[in-house]
Amino acid sequence: MAGLDVRKILAEDGALLDGHFILRSGMHSPNYLQCAKVLQHPDHADALVRRLAAKMKGTAVDAVVGPAIGGIIVAYELARALKCRGIFAERVDDAFTLRRGFEIAPGEKVVVAEDVITTGGAAQEVVALVRSCGGVPVAVAALVNRSGRDPFDTPFYFLYEFEAPTYDAAGCPLCKKGIPLEKPGSRVEAKK
Repeated sequence: MAGLDVRKILAEDGALLDGHFILRSGMHSPNYLQCAKVLQHPDHADALVRRLAAKMKGTAVDAVVGPAIGGIIVAYELARALKCRGIFAERVDDAFTLRRGFEIAPGEKVVVAEDVITTGGAAQEVVALVRSCGGVPVAVAALVNRSGRDPFDTPFYFLYEFEAPTYDAAGCPLCKKGIPLEKPGSRVEAKK
């Protein structure tokens, strides 16, 4: 596992995209990372998430929760590697909640798992959800950190740091050049 080349796997699976993209945050970027292209391959998902789990060695975990949609597979695979429950949170009326009978018991130690951290907003919302249930967020884990920082008040583990410029819509040089805007993520609404 030590020789695992995360960037190579991302590139081979077509997850690294170039163009003009609107991110979930509303920011624009010439680069996008579509982790679903990697996670569609169970052997790649397993290898990447096992490496992520190895970084968390010694962390006591009762459950892993991921925000739908990007965090579902990562949460499931991470829970499998850590030998605990794996669940996901869904947006209802623009707020994350637990549905489908999922629960977090008071005192449960929980890892919040994501595919890509850009601003950290969705993961932070799920951390707040865990706390509101009485759970104890012990870490945030992601395959990729695109934020360029550590936006969390818990330990943050990731495999690959993806550096790509972002622009406010009003000052986006790609918009000024007339390059068509794409929204490749899972949420259809776009903030302009």
